[in-house]
Amino acid sequence: MTVDRLNELLLLSALVLLVAVVAVRLSSRSGLPSLLVYLGIGIAIGQDGLGVDFSNTELTQVLGYAALVVILTEGGLGTKWHEIRPAVPAAAVLSTLGVGVSVAVTACAAHYLVGLNWQTSLLMGAVVSSTDAAAVFSVLRRVPLPKRLTGVLEAESGFNDAPVVILVVAFSTLDFSPDHWYLLLGEILLELAIGLLIGLAVGKLGALGLGRVALPASGLYPIAVMALCVLAYAGGALAHGSGFLAVYVCALILGNAKLPHRPAVRGFADGLAWLAQIGLFVLLGLLVTPHDLGDDFLPAVVIGLALTVVARPLSVLISMVPFRHPWQDKALLSWAGLRGAVPIVLATIPRVAEVDDSERIFNIVFVLVVLFTLVQGPTLPWFARKLELGNGSEALDVDIESAPLERLRGHLLSVSIPGASKMHGVEVTELRLPHGAAVTLVVRGGSSFVPLPTTVLRHGDELLVVATDEVRDAAERRLLAVGRGGKLAGWLGTGGSTGLRR
Repeated sequence: MTVDRLNELLLLSALVLLVAVVAVRLSSRSGLPSLLVYLGIGIAIGQDGLGVDFSNTELTQVLGYAALVVILTEGGLGTKWHEIRPAVPAAAVLSTLGVGVSVAVTACAAHYLVGLNWQTSLLMGAVVSSTDAAAVFSVLRRVPLPKRLTGVLEAESGFNDAPVVILVVAFSTLDFSPDHWYLLLGEILLELAIGLLIGLAVGKLGALGLGRVALPASGLYPIAVMALCVLAYAGGALAHGSGFLAVYVCALILGNAKLPHRPAVRGFADGLAWLAQIGLFVLLGLLVTPHDLGDDFLPAVVIGLALTVVARPLSVLISMVPFRHPWQDKALLSWAGLRGAVPIVLATIPRVAEVDDSERIFNIVFVLVVLFTLVQGPTLPWFARKLELGNGSEALDVDIESAPLERLRGHLLSVSIPGASKMHGVEVTELRLPHGAAVTLVVRGGSSFVPLPTTVLRHGDELLVVATDEVRDAAERRLLAVGRGGKLAGWLGTGGSTGLRR
């Protein structure tokens, strides 16, 4: 590696990133998940395009794991606990029992319809049975679904990576015996328990520490949060637990804690997640050899149909038996099992382990992901409307960022009023903030002014609220309550100044 070589790599990387960023607009207009665009960029640069020869599967696996850690961190930080809490039991069943059903059905289809041996079939079933967090988060946040459904899908995509990774690693060992399934089940449960405990411990301790320490620069908070999430992953993995579950749980706790500069933290994680997705998908596109995919096109279609039309719906039906969900919810959950980078990354595990037919597994998975993402991604909003599950009328929470004023024993709250917030039309005095908190500045249309008690708040306003340490939490709860219930919040059961769940 020379300086000239470094300059060439930096030039190519910068061009790829710029093309990928511009391509996001194209993908958002077409409804296609951006992963397809990034895969296309990688293929265009690769052997059948510009001729870049890249075949390092081990490096791809390592970087893929690192990218998944960042993607799961962003997903956890952006998930609201009060929205997914009712959905956690259903998501937990889907990501364990549902994965087992999906693996079994898909493996049978691969064995009996495509003719793969049982080890290869089980690997195929395990690799494609995990929904992809990046694909789910990016698509669902553009689809106005009820919170009960977005909660299930987001939590499932965050949870199911862990058991699937364990299954793929187990099936990739040559001494694996299906007769010892109970040992595999015990290992899965143990690793999930270890990962859960480590994620909870790091998340709780990190939230406690960051909430009490005033760092000298706001830019240090996002770095600290990211470091804590990586610590959870590494600690979970080194303790022979599920690092992926640990990092998601840790990020979920930190994202819902009362941390200073939360929007800045989420923005930093969002930027890193985009960078991780772009790099990962381009790398996966480089790794594939397009002219070798022709022979595996038909098997990919057969296995994909079995997965999408039979395995996923059956896993949803069985998993949802204990829960009261209407048939429309189950239909959407069945269609919204999006695949993305995770299956392709998992397909590198048998290649590194030199399992028989591992090259074919990778090619089939690649074709399957591309084809069925092309079908499911753009049709998901249409399918939701047909099931009458669109739900875009709910008020959005106001966005509150808190910065500690350590020497003044107070906090500066930055409050943004989104378009659907019911804080629109409320006078400052009607906020009824607790004593010790006050609106000191309003920014509207590029200009700022000190509000009067009779100043009427509008959509798009940004407020600066100063609160003492003693009433900071109550002030935040009150602002969130008014954003959801308007000026009568508290009298109509919408939270008021006490007990509002975050």
